[in-house]
Amino acid sequence: MIITGNVVEEITWLKKNMFSKFEMKNLGNLKYFLGIQVLRSKQGIFIYQKKYVLDLLAETGLIDCKPVDTPMVVNHNLHMELIGELADKERYQRLVGKLIYLSHTHPNIAYV
Repeated sequence: MIITGNVVEEITWLKKNMFSKFEMKNLGNLKYFLGIQVLRSKQGIFIYQKKYVLDLLAETGLIDCKPVDTPMVVNHNLHMELIGELADKERYQRLVGKLIYLSHTHPNIAYV
């Protein structure tokens, strides 16, 4: 459970009551949760997903890829291969799910 708020006294009261009714541990300040890293500074709290993206690139074998404006060959003629191998359905679904999750936290890539 992540507890957050602006009033320290209320957070302390909530934690005290939760700890008395449930078996819980205080793990300190949030650093990493659901693929999101949390950094604190004097300017505020910042979240980013560098580790999540790097793990995703490593899983797909694209860790050394170079960014391009159009990630495919321009004017490429697509054709159907009649004797081609089928892709791994579960791996594809897992990758699409991770990309959808990433697009929820990065609106700048949601359209792409």
